[in-house]
Amino acid sequence: MPQTTELITTLKKLLKRHNKTYADVATCLQLSEASVKRLFSEQDLSLQRLDKVCTLLDMEISDLVHEMRSEHAKPISELSHSQEKEIADDLHLLLVTVLVLNRWSWQDITNRYNFSEAQVIRYLTHLDRLHIIELQPGNRIKLLVASNFKWRDDGPIMKLFLAKIETEFFRARFIKDGEKLVVLNGMLSDASNALFQRKMAQLAKDFDTLSKDDASLPIGERKGSTVLLAIRDWDYERLFGDQRKVRQGSQT
Repeated sequence: MPQTTELITTLKKLLKRHNKTYADVATCLQLSEASVKRLFSEQDLSLQRLDKVCTLLDMEISDLVHEMRSEHAKPISELSHSQEKEIADDLHLLLVTVLVLNRWSWQDITNRYNFSEAQVIRYLTHLDRLHIIELQPGNRIKLLVASNFKWRDDGPIMKLFLAKIETEFFRARFIKDGEKLVVLNGMLSDASNALFQRKMAQLAKDFDTLSKDDASLPIGERKGSTVLLAIRDWDYERLFGDQRKVRQGSQT
């Protein structure tokens, strides 16, 4: 697609996003609505007129170009170790990151937390630099991560979460309506273990789908929810010390 076509297509999307019509553009350019439709159809907007339409949207032409390029950028599914460390080293930045990934708006964050507007903008700008979001005019947030985005398995953020889980997560008694704890113990073959892990992976996908489906609901109708799914070789003997006999010739 030629770049002019891409630019006009992006401009149309932005007009729709800002609830602006061809009539609004016509007023801005001091033209008839029919003339505006023809300009868009023939992709014949001069630089001067393009600048006026961008002003109508409270943005610069450079913002329009940035928006066009971001639409064709490949979403990221994982950050580098150093990028995760940047976030993990600043707990306030980590909080804003988690909120943004859960589709909180700039206004939602400032309404709920004791951050100044300047602080939130600084954190959002940091996330924009990491290409997690695109900070758009009016402090609108556009997520740039892929649908399968995840933290690195052994990265700084996962280690931080695990440390918090060990000390905080299991302090709950799991008796409230929004809580549930299931502890199972049994003996599985390798094949059954692998099958159960696939079911766990599907359950995780279901949780992620529900989270995305609820993203359009107001913040007051959503609650932060954390699911911990885990399976490993572990026997109850470990609670009482390992009293199993050591086979002859085995190593410790």
